[in-house]
Amino acid sequence: MSGAAVLVDASPYAFRAYFSLPPTIRDPSGRPVHAVYGFANFLLQLIRTEAPSRLAVAFDGSLVTSFRNELYPPYKAQRELPPAELEEQLDTCLELAAALGATTAIDDRYEADDLVAAWAKRARQEAWGPAVVVSSDKDLAQLVGPGVEFLDFAKGERYDEAAVAERFGVAPHQIADLLALAGDPVDNIPGVAGIGKKTAAQLLTTFGSLEELYARLEELPSLPVRGARTSYDKLVADREAALLSQRLSRVAPEAPAPPVPLFAGAERSAADELFDRLGFGRIRERVVYR
Repeated sequence: MSGAAVLVDASPYAFRAYFSLPPTIRDPSGRPVHAVYGFANFLLQLIRTEAPSRLAVAFDGSLVTSFRNELYPPYKAQRELPPAELEEQLDTCLELAAALGATTAIDDRYEADDLVAAWAKRARQEAWGPAVVVSSDKDLAQLVGPGVEFLDFAKGERYDEAAVAERFGVAPHQIADLLALAGDPVDNIPGVAGIGKKTAAQLLTTFGSLEELYARLEELPSLPVRGARTSYDKLVADREAALLSQRLSRVAPEAPAPPVPLFAGAERSAADELFDRLGFGRIRERVVYR
């Protein structure tokens, strides 16, 4: 989908660079900048391959202060906070994205997923044309729809609506409900105890949505659904957990994402100043300048 609005969930790519590249990559003052270097490589390659009409890059502000933590304090609580060295490099990654001409956003209350969702909604409302959501987090496949694809850039996997249905067993708009039922241990989303993704997908295929499932729950034991009786008991016992998990799993397109103008490339003086400060040499030859 070349020439599309490219909407990036940035943090996974910065994290990947931090843990995969050697910390011997340092700036002239001696500070490690390997995460920044890897992130720069990723973003420059993305710009080259996707030729974006618009480019927006969102970062996570905090793992513990989003509105989801207010709803459910254990949300993502099992994750270790990034080391201070990475935190500093994440700030520079945001600076680098802006220097390369991207619109950037970060918010402590809303996650990068929500900022990307806000941009995807705006892309539809304002008729930007096609859009590509770039992330390694498959939960963002819930944004896929007419004119919006999902791209796992590192794996080279691209999903339209049909590919999402084949991969997950449900339509994009049902992914949050799938997680509401099956849970997500990566994010500490509880779901319904004893309901796995295959059963959750079958229930959603039968009923369409979590709301419809609970509205017609008394029908379930008599339907030709595998494990219908035991699933009924589990759904009754964990109704509140399912509804909470749905709220945790759904992206929040009301997030305060800034406007995204047409992508014009990097402003040369700002980009060159940053690359000089970081000690990056030949990589700047790949920069698309205005």
